Amino acid sequence: MTAQVTEIERTYDPVSVSPLAFWAGTWEQRERSFKFLRDERPVSWHPPLEGALMPPENDGVWVVTRHEHILEVSKNPQVFSSARGVMIEEVPDDINEAASSFLVMDGPRHLSLRRLVSSAFTPKQVARIHDQIRRQASAIVDGLVATKEGDFVSQVSKRLPMWTIYEMMGLPEDQRELAAHHADGMVSWADEDVAAGREPGEVLSEALVTLLQIGMEHTERRRAEPKADLWTNLIHAEVDGQRLTDDEIASFFVLLSVAGNDTTRNTISLTARALQDFPDQKALLLQDFPGRITPAIEEFVRYATPVMTFRRTATRDTVLGGQQIKEGEWVLMMYASGNRDERAFDDPDVFDILRPTNNHLAFGGGGPHYCMGNFLAKIQLTEIFDQLLHRAPTLRLGEPEYLTGNFVRAVKSMPYTL
Repeated sequence: MTAQVTEIERTYDPVSVSPLAFWAGTWEQRERSFKFLRDERPVSWHPPLEGALMPPENDGVWVVTRHEHILEVSKNPQVFSSARGVMIEEVPDDINEAASSFLVMDGPRHLSLRRLVSSAFTPKQVARIHDQIRRQASAIVDGLVATKEGDFVSQVSKRLPMWTIYEMMGLPEDQRELAAHHADGMVSWADEDVAAGREPGEVLSEALVTLLQIGMEHTERRRAEPKADLWTNLIHAEVDGQRLTDDEIASFFVLLSVAGNDTTRNTISLTARALQDFPDQKALLLQDFPGRITPAIEEFVRYATPVMTFRRTATRDTVLGGQQIKEGEWVLMMYASGNRDERAFDDPDVFDILRPTNNHLAFGGGGPHYCMGNFLAKIQLTEIFDQLLHRAPTLRLGEPEYLTGNFVRAVKSMPYTL
């Protein structure tokens, strides 16, 4: 609800999520802090998060940890806006706009661009994409079975989303590895291994400029040589006489490269490990794969929560969870906490593919910014786990190595043997 907020003295919460060290810890360590905040202070005041590309303009941020409050923020864009940025660190406005497409829009502009992009996914195109994903998953597991050991992320998790996204765009094969590499840079610039001695801003800027350039060149190519692919559809998509501009198409290329690669990749990695850690659930899924895979996927994304955080900005004075929030203040949604909230899920730390109700937040918590590519992720998860469970029953995974960051729960590598 909205309310007039008077000046009050605030103190930072002693259970702080702001340091990079908090995000460099394990999931279990973070969850202990999140649980305390959910129980005691579900909407709490914290210092600006460390690792920003520029000095923060605010002196603090609101951290939202309960499922119910995250839903409230997600479904109320008039009060909690995306248009002022969605990253939980300070990022320049031009980078936000160029990298995030309609993620950083609200109201009519957001709806218009979303409708234009959606119109490119015709039923015929979706059916073609599904057939393509089925073939790709089979070929990837062919390679897994043949090699017997290696890194599961590079051999399986990374390959399928990259192949899917760039194949449906019609991107030339000799540009796909480069595009995927820079898509990684868009979400992992704070990781020391990825930065390799470079400044985080340098990593992010190089990644963004390269992806925009690839996207623009591909748009020119498809205008000159139309093909039966998504990118040709997108260029010619029209709703109420309106078409996407070249800048909007290039920005969507960046968004699709990042969202289409990283989120599904990490869900595959984390789910494969969960099925090993919970063998009873693997057995249940194998008993009736066609009948159980649909609810299982909802549990895959809840349990993995590949996107851990997102931000909104208050457009007016308001109250959330009993806390007075002023216009212009940042509200950080902790999906990683909301998806383990005992108020919303029975035994939330248990991986349960038959969970009867699963109102998870893994596709953005509902509202107008609900992930429009969720159907692609579900197709990929269905096809790759159909192949893995039935053709690689002796698959064994080692300990995952995680990326340091507060946005994506990313697995850098994870050894496997057959």
